[in-house]
Amino acid sequence: MNNSFLNMASIGDFDSLNTSIPATKVEITVSCRNLLDRDTFSKSDPICVLYTQAVGNKEWREFGRTEVIDNTLNPDFVRKFILDYFFEERQNLRFDLYDVDSKSTNLSKHDFLGQASCTLGEVVGSLGGRLEKPLGGIPNKKCGTIIVKAEELGNCRESVLMQFCGNKLDKKDFFGKSDPFLVFYRSNEDGTFTICHKTEVVKNTLNPVWQAFKIPVRALCNGDYDRTIKVEVYDWDRDGSVFADSKDTIQRFKKRGSANSDRFQEPIRSNHDFIGEFSTSYRELSRGQSQFNVYEVINPKKKSKKKKYLNSGTVTLLSFLVDIEVTFLDYIKGGTQINFTVAIDFTASNGNPAQPTSLHYMNPYQLNAYGMALRAVGEIIQDYDSDKMFPALGFGAKLPPDGRVSHEFALNGNPQNPYCHGIDGVMEAYYQSLKSVQLYGPTNFSPIINHVARYAASVKDGSQYFILLIITDGVISDMAQTKESIVNVRASLD
Repeated sequence: MNNSFLNMASIGDFDSLNTSIPATKVEITVSCRNLLDRDTFSKSDPICVLYTQAVGNKEWREFGRTEVIDNTLNPDFVRKFILDYFFEERQNLRFDLYDVDSKSTNLSKHDFLGQASCTLGEVVGSLGGRLEKPLGGIPNKKCGTIIVKAEELGNCRESVLMQFCGNKLDKKDFFGKSDPFLVFYRSNEDGTFTICHKTEVVKNTLNPVWQAFKIPVRALCNGDYDRTIKVEVYDWDRDGSVFADSKDTIQRFKKRGSANSDRFQEPIRSNHDFIGEFSTSYRELSRGQSQFNVYEVINPKKKSKKKKYLNSGTVTLLSFLVDIEVTFLDYIKGGTQINFTVAIDFTASNGNPAQPTSLHYMNPYQLNAYGMALRAVGEIIQDYDSDKMFPALGFGAKLPPDGRVSHEFALNGNPQNPYCHGIDGVMEAYYQSLKSVQLYGPTNFSPIINHVARYAASVKDGSQYFILLIITDGVISDMAQTKESIVNVRASLD
């Protein structure tokens, strides 16, 4: 066994909960203005229904409904929609409005007021996270407008960096001093405790200083600053193991006759030597290093048996530092603009565009491989670009009228203004280029990289984020120059 493992307390398959959250949660608020009036003697009683599409599936599925607001054409719905937001995915949303005429949950029983579609990226990418769109869906009718607001839920983004030390802990080893470590638990509403962190083992000392560790506030107290945090102190033994629930919790459940009592594993204390424990809370810890955060380590059994028992040592908080993770949405809200450039490989290795075997094949019924790649990425990126103008370049082709080879040409034929409007504009320019240029070679990346780097280097205030998408079929011909270009880009932007 690697010696590094001998200095750690074993916790079996325990997950330390330090893994990153796969998505950002956003809260969607919906308002409408100037809805259709479907009622005869009063105004409409609107409700909003949100539909989403699964990834790779065009089927709309109901996600949730707001409350019904009586007698208004300008509702501000109180009930929110909480969505997981993934930057790398296109998340389609549809909002349907109805005038509720009965208590039936069947929407066909109510009057349709209109609908609007957008992506979640459009909403969060809009100025202030506020998107306003006209409602449609009823021919020859002005259905009003919908206002969709997105706000990131920030209560799960805090992490805390803490460090502890021990002083005069009980001696548990016969031939040496103790090998202490700490185990942290957060309390649950049912009185149980869930393990959320353990420190490393500090060998052969009664006065350990444990390394600083970082833990999400979600894992430590689930956002409740006054929730009890229990800390147990152990002397590490080679054959010991650590499990998720303490002996006291097991006994408490067994005395109650709980059906869940058999889910608890054998306690830590039967393996490692229990030194003692103390309780605190996030709010107490947030005071930082002070007399309030010096904790007596108490062993209940020793305390009940020995009248003169004081404690089994102390544990002191040395530092407490809160860190808020900056997310992609923070940059968007701060005004960061994304500049998206696409570059397409027009080398002969792609095959003759007139042949079905070519990646550039002009199939009248479906997108070719390059078209699918353009749409898959471009439709996501364009939501975050305010003017929707994208430079579209090609490389590795002979250009008319003289047949010169270019590795940096504008797909729209205008080298002074290579911008295309939206991903549809890029697609149109791409197909037009296929009809006019001759596929050739070699596959050189560096001219394209240098092209985008010149624009990126001119923006010094960090207000813009540049993305270059290169779509290619094969081996890079100028690998050395490409590496050099990437290194130079990094150096110029640092």
